Amino acid sequence: MIAEGFAGNDIVVAHNGNVYVTNPPAGNSNDPSKVWLIKPTGEKTVVDTGLAYANGITLSPDQTLLYVADYRSHWVYSYVIKPDGTLDSKQRFYWLHVPDSADRSNADGIRVDREGRLYVATAMGIQVCDQAGKVQCVIPTPNRRLSNLTFGGPQFDTLFATCGDKVYKRKLKVTGVNAWDKPNKPAAPRL
Repeated sequence: MIAEGFAGNDIVVAHNGNVYVTNPPAGNSNDPSKVWLIKPTGEKTVVDTGLAYANGITLSPDQTLLYVADYRSHWVYSYVIKPDGTLDSKQRFYWLHVPDSADRSNADGIRVDREGRLYVATAMGIQVCDQAGKVQCVIPTPNRRLSNLTFGGPQFDTLFATCGDKVYKRKLKVTGVNAWDKPNKPAAPRL
């Protein structure tokens, strides 16, 4: 056991052993969410509060940024990771699309590919965002019950998505990033 005393939701483990965990409010509570940092020593610290419902969490390919999806809004937040693992420069960065009848994206699991694109499981489908923060496409799922996603397969070029009681997969022409691997710096975005 490396931590206790809070109900974690999603987790990402960095190459250096730091663990970041989202801790959304219980049930339908409007209490603020927390983001925890758990160091390899077991020391745990709250590194952010204030998101409506902190959910999916991942690192940028070079592990200089932490991304956290807010289930109850249109946003994925970006933070600069300081040398001690704490966070700085919180900002709303990725604006997610929602149906006209909705006020929230239901953003859940998130991952990145080696080129720095962000993949977000949402109520509309898998939203693929470029490095500049814009949604480039939405990949629908057959049953529209998307909850999480990850890259897998021998080359980490297959996107797996959990959708209710089913798991779907789609081969892509990109390679996913594993946070525990050595960080890599993607090329600068094309403007």
